[in-house]
Amino acid sequence: MNEVWQIGKVKVTRVVEMEVTGGTRFILPDATRDAVRGYRWLYPHFMDDAGNLVMSIHALVVDTGERRIVVDTCIGNDKQRAIPTWSNLQTSFLADLENAGYPPVCIDTVLCTHLHVDHVGWNTRLVDGKWVPTFPGARYLVAETEWRYWRDVESSQDVLEDSVRPVMDAGLVDFVAESHRLCDEVWLEPTPGHTPGHVSVRIASEGADALITGDCIHHPCQMTRTDWCSSADYDQAQGRQTRESLLERVADSDVLVIGTHFATPTAGHVRRREYGGYWLDVRT
Repeated sequence: MNEVWQIGKVKVTRVVEMEVTGGTRFILPDATRDAVRGYRWLYPHFMDDAGNLVMSIHALVVDTGERRIVVDTCIGNDKQRAIPTWSNLQTSFLADLENAGYPPVCIDTVLCTHLHVDHVGWNTRLVDGKWVPTFPGARYLVAETEWRYWRDVESSQDVLEDSVRPVMDAGLVDFVAESHRLCDEVWLEPTPGHTPGHVSVRIASEGADALITGDCIHHPCQMTRTDWCSSADYDQAQGRQTRESLLERVADSDVLVIGTHFATPTAGHVRRREYGGYWLDVRT
């Protein structure tokens, strides 16, 4: 199910590749069923009654009226991955993107918050046995710090070969600073820890503000339990510090927080809890 939010004159559209209940415990090993069931604010959107986490993999299209920016490109079809349920996918993602009003040819920018497998997949698609850029008219933006780290990591080479290097070979990649401004309404904010060059995306227009998290917060339960770190974090201590700093900045404000892996309804406002930590208020 797609969702749309309006931030001033900027429209943000969510296009879902998959939404999963359970099966994601490996990402947040501390978030056991027994541990999360006590946080009832998570139910029913972000966990089921048994304490299984609900998570989403989706892309976000940021449309300023002048720019059409895709933030993160999910897993992608036809790609062989170590996680069986992510391998050789055959989803309707591109058709869903077009049905939302955004055929690939109209996208002018692709932004990867980081270079993990579930954020770069639709950078490319398989055509006649070759990986080609999915968005041929776009500039693909990657934080330079992020690229310098992953280019030499042995375990990431398959992902780079099918989802990053083909767009580099096509001359479409720009390496940018972690605070790069894409346009007046959209800029990057460094949120390291999950990966060395991880960024979040800030949007501001006509007095309204929003933040796209990336993976500095995988699941809303990490708002209440900032100490629950992802097993995929490059530096868990730095990741926690980043998460706590971000939550402190946006808590009890009008900043709409849009989670990169948050299940439907995906976006809300961070509020302080009476007994410590935070929660995500998704009431409309």
